[in-house]
Amino acid sequence: MALNLKANITRPDDFYQELIDMQRDMSEDDVQLMNAKLILILSNHIGDQETLSEAMLLARG
Repeated sequence: MALNLKANITRPDDFYQELIDMQRDMSEDDVQLMNAKLILILSNHIGDQETLSEAMLLARG
């Protein structure tokens, strides 16, 4: 499965706002924990190791 790197979120501004709102009034440690949980939840949803490895390489730069 190749990663889709094209815009694929139907309402990206709404998504980004929701993501920012989730972090409001949280400590930096709590934000880091929430982000780690979100990564694991979405990784489980994707499920394909090759795709996840490709995403990690891209994210690392």
